Amino acid sequence: MMLQFAVGVLVSAINIAIHALVTVIAVSIARRAGLRESGRQNWHLMGVMTVTAAVLELAHVLEILVWALSYHVVQAAPPGSDVLYFAFVNYTTLGYGDITPTAAWRLIGPFTAMNGVLLFGWSAAILFEVLLKMLGHLGLRELPRGDAIG
Repeated sequence: MMLQFAVGVLVSAINIAIHALVTVIAVSIARRAGLRESGRQNWHLMGVMTVTAAVLELAHVLEILVWALSYHVVQAAPPGSDVLYFAFVNYTTLGYGDITPTAAWRLIGPFTAMNGVLLFGWSAAILFEVLLKMLGHLGLRELPRGDAIG
């Protein structure tokens, strides 16, 4: 059981480091893009938010790949199982249950889910902060309304 905890904590820490690095990159990209002047504020805001979300989503995919690699290394899934799919299901807390960990690694799924929930929440906070900063830069106190896109 201690090995499960050690692996869970190690892989979680690696993923937290990845997310911290991607946070710096995403915020830097959003900051640079946000400082550009644009005559089309709505499109500019949409572009910055879309790129920020895409960068964060790529980070989540990378983090899931780290979990899948760890599953493979420690043989946490039954032979012949799709560890990438298994990692996705655990990380997103979807929990289909069609693949279950081997008895020796039954805590790896909850560790993965806990890590995914934390990092999804972190991403939501980043997106919200980028949105607030963009609105402030554009001189808006709230999201633009109506058919002003264009």
